[in-house]
Amino acid sequence: MSNIYKVLVPTDFSEVAETAISHAAMVAKSFDGEVVLLHVISSSKAEEMAEQKLKEISNSASSTYGVSISYEIRKGSIFDRIPEVAKELDVMLIVMGTHGVKGIQKLTGSYALKVIGNSKVPFITVQHKKSTGKVKDLVLPIKFSQETKSKLSITSSIAKHFGAIVHIYTANESDEFIRTKVSRELTFAKHYFEERGVKYEVEMAAEKGNFIPQMLDYANEIDADMIAIVNSSGEGGFLPDLFKGSGEIEVISNKYQIPVIVMNPSQIFVPEHFG
Repeated sequence: MSNIYKVLVPTDFSEVAETAISHAAMVAKSFDGEVVLLHVISSSKAEEMAEQKLKEISNSASSTYGVSISYEIRKGSIFDRIPEVAKELDVMLIVMGTHGVKGIQKLTGSYALKVIGNSKVPFITVQHKKSTGKVKDLVLPIKFSQETKSKLSITSSIAKHFGAIVHIYTANESDEFIRTKVSRELTFAKHYFEERGVKYEVEMAAEKGNFIPQMLDYANEIDADMIAIVNSSGEGGFLPDLFKGSGEIEVISNKYQIPVIVMNPSQIFVPEHFG
């Protein structure tokens, strides 16, 4: 595996793809790493024009953000090529611009969710808001899915690397059994962060039900830089207890345009060689 921290950005040359580059550059620069742009073409005829555009974008962005940026052109389907290139290049993170619920080539639809859910590396989805150059406030929602050590490990790594505060947002449950389980998971999370010197705060939803809208409102109120959700099922689902139905899209395409990191428990966000 390469010692260079690589961040992959699928691009369709849209405005949100440019936004994704700004977020990818922020992360890559913090690791002294590099950004790789990926454009997928449907036919060989489009390759020459695509290469010209990618060369212009990479040169301009590299100058703007002060980070090395290269590019790849592949033919086929974005749903196949994204994980393929990520594996081939030892990518540690994928940053993807989305157009609301449509996404690049419908990238936030059901097919895209499957791609993200089955990914071996974390995804950050962004909309039109460019990076502020920091990650200081990170929202971690906890409902009644088991908060395993691997999930908290990734969140802890992000927080420690960027010096961020983890804002644990918990559900307000009426069912005593579920309330007890949430309390147990919260206690585990608090102890985990305390042992690692990660700063955290806890906020409970004011109302019972409507957890996701309340969580998003809270994230907006504290001006959160990122919301962290985890693919815990191993079968392509996002915290199935927490984000049933259209919940994934509601979070990823949130009206506040807060970036969302979707993590796979098997992926270590901060490699050991970066300390």
